[in-house]
Amino acid sequence: MTTTTSPQPTGHQLAYARHDWSSAFRNVGVELTDVPLVAARGSIPADLAGTLYRNGPGRLERGGRWVHHPFDGDGMIAAFRFDAGQAYLTNRFVRTEGWLAEEDAGTFVYRGVFGTQKPGGPLANAFDLRLKNIANTQVVRLGDQLLALWEAAEPHALDPRTLETRELSRLDGVLKPGEAFSAHPRFDPGHHGEPRMVTFGVKAGPTSTIRLMEFATDDQPGGVRAGELVADSRHGFKGFAFLHDFAITPSWAVFLQNAVAFNPLPFVLGQKGAAQCLASKPGEAGQFWLVPRQAGHHAGAKPIQVPAPAGFVFHHLNAFEDAATGEVVVDSIYYEDFPSIGPEVDFREIDFASIPEGQLRRCRIDPRSGTVQSEWLEQRCCEFAMVNPARQGLEPRFAWMAVAEREQGNDPLQAIEKLDLHTGERRVWSAAPRGFVSEPVMVPRPDSAAEDRSAEDSGWVLVPVWNGARCATDLVILNAADMTEQAVLELPLAIPYGLHGTWAPA
Repeated sequence: MTTTTSPQPTGHQLAYARHDWSSAFRNVGVELTDVPLVAARGSIPADLAGTLYRNGPGRLERGGRWVHHPFDGDGMIAAFRFDAGQAYLTNRFVRTEGWLAEEDAGTFVYRGVFGTQKPGGPLANAFDLRLKNIANTQVVRLGDQLLALWEAAEPHALDPRTLETRELSRLDGVLKPGEAFSAHPRFDPGHHGEPRMVTFGVKAGPTSTIRLMEFATDDQPGGVRAGELVADSRHGFKGFAFLHDFAITPSWAVFLQNAVAFNPLPFVLGQKGAAQCLASKPGEAGQFWLVPRQAGHHAGAKPIQVPAPAGFVFHHLNAFEDAATGEVVVDSIYYEDFPSIGPEVDFREIDFASIPEGQLRRCRIDPRSGTVQSEWLEQRCCEFAMVNPARQGLEPRFAWMAVAEREQGNDPLQAIEKLDLHTGERRVWSAAPRGFVSEPVMVPRPDSAAEDRSAEDSGWVLVPVWNGARCATDLVILNAADMTEQAVLELPLAIPYGLHGTWAPA
């Protein structure tokens, strides 16, 4: 495992063995409670205090049948609790209705959105339009609850310490039964005085509706309690909305509606999963949707629509308002086209060269003229990018992201890059050749002030790494400033590649 500031080899020789990469696809076989973790290398920083929560698919096979896509796997939460230089691991499956039913049956009972079928072929799957809430995408603290999120339905509430599933939560009546609730909330660090969790839900159709919601994350003056809804608005847009992520500024919620079409017939007839019925619309541009936040400078104004550059976006890094130009700047991971896995393809044998890589692109949106200018910030294959949480919605200096080992081409993610967004300088920590990374989470040092820009990279980057050499997972702690390795914790657990996670300070 290495750290470097110099360019990596750009040739076509692979930096990994496929069996090392694919060995991560397995079921999580055990649930642990407060198991002490010992650093195999380095030492755990004494002032790292709090809990890293991670979510991702933990059940990929039932009764000898595999899911068609890892995103159809049942949600499994891992909690890494840090206290005074010690670390403890707890993990639990989310006890969803679908997980309980399939545990009892020993086989798939529900179809998966990404193509997993029930046994019996198309006839057994036709006209079964139920969606299995798999609670596998993100996990966040809100008030006294831990929420396991899946964007097509309500969250599941868990106990923050034990991870035991409490209930399917409608957030004290905020949500209706089955209402969509994004798995990509954004945490406003206090743009308007108090911190908030900003999120959304989408009702898609020929005309789509976005519901923008904001929740207090701390108890606030006037009797507002953590977890209460403090802002709520709905906005309609023409066309089918496929929205996985969004970004915020003090005044705007920024959405990128990809130019995709949805043909439900193969889903209804049991031939494909719902996500497999999405397809890009050649020759059509996506749309940026700028939705005013109720506490921002444009409160009460109508949303603004601006054509977006060609391409497909799952995730955004961040957005901010340029006071000098009046532009809204949004940084996103762009793909040339919608990356998907066909019905006959085994995801464990995917040809990376056949699907486009993600690359970091900056778009400068002028709300007055309705124009967009863009530039590449990073053309190395990358995903799962984030900034210091204190800079969410503000102009950041640094970004941290998962990247491929090679600088050109599409490969599995094997390294973590720190990118200076002002100078372009890059620092890379690599787990190659036998390690494969998931999403990094940047944790600010407790004594670093949010307003002190010189301390923006003061803290740590926590990243789960699949270790192909021992067929298990490591948790690696990096110094966020220079990307040197602080500690490697070899977990007594094999966790498949995860999706998203968050940090909750002690």
